[in-house]
Amino acid sequence: MAERDYYEVLGVARDAPDGEIKRAFRRLARELHPDVNPDPGAADGFREAAEAYEVLSDPDSRARYDRFGHAGMAGREFHTDRFMDFSSLSDLLGAFFGDDLFAGMGGRRGPARGADAAAAVELTLGEVATGVTRAVQVELVRNCKRCDGSGAEPGSSPVRCPACDGEGRVQHIAQTAFGQLLQTAVCAACRGTGARIDDPCRDCRGRGRLGQDVSVDVQVPAGIMDGQRLRLPGRGHAGEPGGPAGDLYVGVAVAADPRFQRDGADLVSVLELPFTQAALGAKVTVDTLDGGHELTVDAGVQPGEVIVLRGRGLPVLGGRGRGDLRVVVNVLVPRRLNDAQRALLDEFERSVDEHTYTRDDGFFSRLRSALR
Repeated sequence: MAERDYYEVLGVARDAPDGEIKRAFRRLARELHPDVNPDPGAADGFREAAEAYEVLSDPDSRARYDRFGHAGMAGREFHTDRFMDFSSLSDLLGAFFGDDLFAGMGGRRGPARGADAAAAVELTLGEVATGVTRAVQVELVRNCKRCDGSGAEPGSSPVRCPACDGEGRVQHIAQTAFGQLLQTAVCAACRGTGARIDDPCRDCRGRGRLGQDVSVDVQVPAGIMDGQRLRLPGRGHAGEPGGPAGDLYVGVAVAADPRFQRDGADLVSVLELPFTQAALGAKVTVDTLDGGHELTVDAGVQPGEVIVLRGRGLPVLGGRGRGDLRVVVNVLVPRRLNDAQRALLDEFERSVDEHTYTRDDGFFSRLRSALR
């Protein structure tokens, strides 16, 4: 191993206190231990960090290293490979720093919580407007119905594991470079459950849980956005016997609606209006989420003008009221004319004076407002 400065390896100052050295090694162990990092190069990095910690955590060897550097470690036998023999990262760190620091990293502290699960629903914009209850199919781990989650065949019961006396963990003394350390591991006989099943359930084979296709009713609130997730507490995979179930997360996808563009709680639509109706004014019917709405368009309406229909948008998620429907006017200009139509327009053009057209400076601002 290259002779890197041990303080540099752990990323601490030369006057770092013991507590900081311990925290630095614990951080590196969590990053580099093969239990959590499959990169082949991580194992070498872990051994290097373990060697640095082995030297700097002992006051005598640290003083010798501070005085003589690596030359002061000549002839010393390191035990970094022994650190790789721990069954898990939590066992390693628990041996160094105490089990109480790693209650959430694998040491058993009661029945394990079930894993979270995921599902997805797709809604139309109309369903977003009203809210909907949708049944989703998801495969979940559930308690076995035959044994009610005990893992034992009906008529029998699990018994206390004699190997761990029902604790789910066993302890033994490990010989390390620091002397004899108490190591805690999951009981291999009962796999951490604390119970032994002599007559396993024939459906779940003693596991107490089975994968099942489950239909879950999901209440989707009105106004939900595309890509949001709903959390259903306790509707995920079943936990170990006595442990809580995980949560179910439902991703929501909102299908595109060709009539509307969504802008938060507002909707934007485009009204295609022939230039003659734009000039003369007209009554037209526009689509809304509630059906057709008759709209009066004033004579002389300009391209890009926005007509706002209040309260015709989507409900505000978690709030009150609804957004608006903003109707953007798009004036259609004919591309092909027959002779009679051209003659009529020529006659109109000859009648135009300085009062026929007025300059409209607000076109771009209205367009930006509609499509903000």
